[in-house]
Amino acid sequence: MWMEIICGLVLYQLVRRFFSDDEFADVETSDSTALFSVAHRLEKLYGGKAFVGLRIPDADTSSRQDVDIVLVTKDEVFVVAVKNLSGIVTVASDGSWVCEGGKHHHTTETYPDPLAEVKKQASVLESYLEQRGVTLLEGNLSCKVVIPNPSFRTIHAFPSEVITYEEWQLMKPVSKSKLSGWVKGAFSTGKEMQESSHQKTNFILGTAPMWDRLELKSSKIVLGEFLEFKGKQEDTAALRNIKRSKVDRISIQKTSMFGLGNFSLELDIICLHLLSHSRV
Repeated sequence: MWMEIICGLVLYQLVRRFFSDDEFADVETSDSTALFSVAHRLEKLYGGKAFVGLRIPDADTSSRQDVDIVLVTKDEVFVVAVKNLSGIVTVASDGSWVCEGGKHHHTTETYPDPLAEVKKQASVLESYLEQRGVTLLEGNLSCKVVIPNPSFRTIHAFPSEVITYEEWQLMKPVSKSKLSGWVKGAFSTGKEMQESSHQKTNFILGTAPMWDRLELKSSKIVLGEFLEFKGKQEDTAALRNIKRSKVDRISIQKTSMFGLGNFSLELDIICLHLLSHSRV
């Protein structure tokens, strides 16, 4: 009997994986993975370039605004917040979202109004672009909140800027000349950007501060902040001359239980502060 149950579970997982849509398969695994999954699909839907994990300087608060995704197309710039929420979500009178039975099951968690937050991020981004020489025309900057988690449930009607899981599933790639009314209403609202502004915006965002990323096997990605190398003194000696500003990517060729890369470093060679405080 137990063998039948086990075989049945294995068969169920194989069938589920075979028939599942790869674009939605990983959104429940981690919040960082959900960000990159959404960014990748936005690029497929609308073209352009998606910048993930930006940390835009905010002159008013002398701090940085964490921005999930900025999608730059030839028509517009979209500031996108990804809310990987599961469970039943209700909206409080102050606009905050109350999530029950989510990742921690029997807990209730409250999140500030995501739409208000992403509008604030868009304002900071617009000021940042202006400081670096790009002024967007009215209507060329818009905000969206995407909820890609299939376990999200709600009875509320959200503003058009909020893309629920059901709506997110239905969105299909379309050419500019064949924009459907629904898709156009969902994302495309502004005027066409000038080519020079488009190129300069891509350059600015490509050089803007952003969170470090650790890319693991199976295309899993973790966002965080690189702190330091740790290990035995003789192992880290070769790394002392590395300047962070000069390094764009570190590639690990080989790992083992006791080492990392070509160095016999301890497993805590790279420390990351995970973004648990800003991920849902």
